[in-house]
Amino acid sequence: MNSSMYVITDQPIVPEEVSNKVKRREAGAITLFLGTVREWTYGQRTIFLEYEAYLTMALAQMEQIGHEVRERWADTVVAVTHRVGRLEISDIAVVIAVSSPHRKAAYEANEYVIERIKQMVPIWKKEHGEDDAEWIGDQLNRQVYPDGRPLLAEMRKEDQKELRKGVSNNEHSPLNR
Repeated sequence: MNSSMYVITDQPIVPEEVSNKVKRREAGAITLFLGTVREWTYGQRTIFLEYEAYLTMALAQMEQIGHEVRERWADTVVAVTHRVGRLEISDIAVVIAVSSPHRKAAYEANEYVIERIKQMVPIWKKEHGEDDAEWIGDQLNRQVYPDGRPLLAEMRKEDQKELRKGVSNNEHSPLNR
């Protein structure tokens, strides 16, 4: 969906491919974060997750986070790949790679990236459990949406089309009903 440093894909993520994007001679450290699908969340068993994204906005927000990192930690390089679609237990949902001349900046920047993704990137997940399925609003659980995402009526027409395009291959999406 995007071949740059910031990618959203419906294919399994290969961590080494993300790490290679930030590898460079000036880097003395590369940190790699892998976010995976866990089986248990707050005592509830998860069977699988579904992720959806507002693609153009999500990519723009990830790029913005990369700019923020470079402002805070000089000479860092960031690459992020996030997966959408159905993910099984232990599948990789997100990979963040950060390179820096020194390890402390790489560690700090990597943690910053995942926290900012959860705060601002329009990616939604539906948790499928043993008894039910629930759309999670934002990734910090501060905003709850009836269908797991902002109401279409609140979005511009162009944004609605982009969101529909991004989930058109997901037959289970509430937008395709």
